Amino acid sequence: MRSRGSSTAQTGALSTTPVHHPLFARFYARLSVAAEPTIGVHREELLAGLSGRVIEIGAGNGLNFAHYPSTVSEVVAIEPERRLRQLAVTAALRSDVPVDVVPGVAEALPVKSEAFDGAVVSLVLCSVRDLPRALAEIHRVLRPGGELRFFEHGSGGGRAMAAGQRLLDRTVWPPLFGGCHVGRDPVGAIRDAGYELGPHRRLLVPERGPRTPSSYCVLGTARRPSAS
Repeated sequence: MRSRGSSTAQTGALSTTPVHHPLFARFYARLSVAAEPTIGVHREELLAGLSGRVIEIGAGNGLNFAHYPSTVSEVVAIEPERRLRQLAVTAALRSDVPVDVVPGVAEALPVKSEAFDGAVVSLVLCSVRDLPRALAEIHRVLRPGGELRFFEHGSGGGRAMAAGQRLLDRTVWPPLFGGCHVGRDPVGAIRDAGYELGPHRRLLVPERGPRTPSSYCVLGTARRPSAS
């Protein structure tokens, strides 16, 4: 773990419940590494061209770190789950760019306002407990004109799949998968949070084979308006 310097600040006025999913964390750590031959190319596209100071929300076990370009001067990686955060610290030590792994939740980011040139969310908006609040926090910490990069899964696949996703979100999926929801609309949520949407595209992950409730993904960019 590297020094945070002046990038972090206390937000003690906001009380949050710790995130702790030890069984899911073990499962996710293994599954994400196994899926990297499929997901890695999307991580590369997600992060290409970023520069300056970047905040990554929900960094998990740090698989994005190896894909940050050399134009990034610093990454502050927020991860609330203790086991995943420990794995992210190990990944940070192998990174070619400076990465500081910090405990925190998306709804109360422990950093100063307008401190970052870019923000990254990667398969994390599905599991935040308050999606509008999390996106408002990211908006707060981005400088005006700063860029949000997102790679997320959400609703898709036609009426039958969408109905199944909604049923899963109301029942077994969040408890089994660390709070994940498969029926959210990340693009709509980003737009509603006041960002200017940039280029984005829908994709299936994996591209071939059976479709699962989490196969319907979107990868793209948005910006905090310069005038805000």
